Amino acid sequence: QVQLVESGGGLVQAGGSLRLSCAASGRTFSRYGMGWFRQAPGKEREFVATINWSGGLTNYADSAKGRFTISRDNAKNTVYLQINSLKPDDTAVYYCAAAPIGKWRVAGFGLDEYDYWGQGTQVTVSS
Repeated sequence: QVQLVESGGGLVQAGGSLRLSCAASGRTFSRYGMGWFRQAPGKEREFVATINWSGGLTNYADSAKGRFTISRDNAKNTVYLQINSLKPDDTAVYYCAAAPIGKWRVAGFGLDEYDYWGQGTQVTVSS
């Protein structure tokens, strides 16, 4: 089992950048693929990006390509989401999630593809 805690959210002006972090508990972090999702007010939670256990494979939602970068540091049990050129439409609660190696897929866009979730971190982008 793994516990996830996100941080790094906040209020930022449009055009700014943020780096979200997700710290995982336990010694088996490298046995999980990780994903980032977001949920805007009144909308369903949606896939943003995913990364495999080693960091060698990544995939992004079309809306995230070019501005979002997912990465991980297995020595620190942490996965990151760098967001550049923030837009008001990026305003949402951002969640990280973990999928065991045998379950993770590079095309794993669905919420049910992940077994563990953090509590989320709020990102608010002002225009």
